[in-house]
Amino acid sequence: MFNQLFVSSVSACFELQNTHPYYSPEKYTVYLNGAAVEEKDSNVFSLFGLEPDTEYTVAVSCCEGELRFRTLPESGCVNVKELGAKGDGVSDDTYYVQMAIDSCPKNGRVVIPEGSYYVRPIVLKSDMTLEIKKGGELLGDIVEEHYPYVPAKIEYDDGTEDILATWEGNPYPCHQSFVSAYKQSNIKIVGEGAINGNADNSTWWATPKGRAVARPRLVTLNKCENVSLHGVTCKNSAAWNLHPFFSKNLGFYDIRVKNPYTGPNTDGLDPESCDKVDIVGCVFSVGDDCVAIKSGKIYMGSKYKTPATRHTLRNNLFQDGHGAIVLGSEISGGVEELSVCQCVFKHTDRGLRIKSRRGRGKDSIIDGVLFENIKMINVITPLVINMYYFCDPDGHTEYVWSREKHPVGDDTPYMGKFTFRDIDCVDCECMCAYFDGLVEQPVKEIVLENVSFHFKADAKPFKPAMLEFCRDYCKEGIYIDNVEKVTLKNVTFEGVEGPEIIEKNCGELVRE
Repeated sequence: MFNQLFVSSVSACFELQNTHPYYSPEKYTVYLNGAAVEEKDSNVFSLFGLEPDTEYTVAVSCCEGELRFRTLPESGCVNVKELGAKGDGVSDDTYYVQMAIDSCPKNGRVVIPEGSYYVRPIVLKSDMTLEIKKGGELLGDIVEEHYPYVPAKIEYDDGTEDILATWEGNPYPCHQSFVSAYKQSNIKIVGEGAINGNADNSTWWATPKGRAVARPRLVTLNKCENVSLHGVTCKNSAAWNLHPFFSKNLGFYDIRVKNPYTGPNTDGLDPESCDKVDIVGCVFSVGDDCVAIKSGKIYMGSKYKTPATRHTLRNNLFQDGHGAIVLGSEISGGVEELSVCQCVFKHTDRGLRIKSRRGRGKDSIIDGVLFENIKMINVITPLVINMYYFCDPDGHTEYVWSREKHPVGDDTPYMGKFTFRDIDCVDCECMCAYFDGLVEQPVKEIVLENVSFHFKADAKPFKPAMLEFCRDYCKEGIYIDNVEKVTLKNVTFEGVEGPEIIEKNCGELVRE
């Protein structure tokens, strides 16, 4: 069986219903109105170049039956080339692309046809579809001065404020993102083309730190609702690729996010204090964390108390990043209702990575998190919970790294129950898992069920977590420190050198 995930006026996305992580058990053919259109080997597939307000039938060779669907109607279409855009990768097409967006009628579509459209930052508006066709791309201007400054916030006479720009969880002035929307709704970005930040040809990566104005993101959605990205490739971002902020009802379907491994802070997708985020059928290969779920540092967490809620990640491929799925470290608003399932991780430093520290605050509550049906291939350390992450200007101070028991107070984060189920880890190198809770507030419960660890023969030493005084490990088992209860049910080890369990301060350890 398969079902419909997403539909726009010109595209649609579908998902096979099985239990296999990311890849389907066999290659299959996709049929549109009875005609074969492509072969696929992943559980999610898409159709592009459709006509608006038209009924279609779709079928796949690996499933019985067919599915009928209708594309959405639209009010009109604006092609940027018809307005004068050159699309030669050299001419400045900013005016024509922005004019197309501004003149697009409500529920209309802006078309970026084949070609490379060299533009400065552009701004999207409500009730529109931006279609980037196959062979088409928005190519970022490489001159830093062409990216305007965005102030951190606006303060009003009544004492309220509006956050306009952030950097790593705090209000901070930033260069305007390459593509952005502010307090807009009902936006779709679809197609087989690319949003190319062009940072690999600019100066953004040469001086990543110590900037008075932070580097721009590739795409920022600030306080937006009902926004979807489907099919597009996002690449070569100056900093984070996709940064939804205080936004709701977001969908990311069958997109590609690519950055060189050497690109600094080029996370793939970092939803921050967002509600209901679906990430399905996507591929990430970036220079930092693939997906990092965030909710701000303590100023944002304590003031706005807006957790990351109702996030679903399914049938995704994460490769070549620092962490595949990461919580934090800017997580002061907490995390609620997170599900990660049917995903494949390849060649990442860490797999499921949770990072926090003293100072994230009492509103940083992470509980009831489920990771299941995951395949990890050559992930150096598959599972990490690190409560001593040495980030921020005070990150290397004794306050952060101390193993003395501090008072539990307004600055103390809380880690509840984490369930890791049906996970197969092959060709690990460093260690199976590293669980390191706070002395004064241990992690409440960790459950590993049907989890297997296998080490590669030529594994190399590596640090499992980024914290002070952490030594290199190689082919070692599960490290547990300051966790109230750990349950290991049907957990297997192959190639571990030394003890399978390295226990320091575990209130209760159950092995079944």
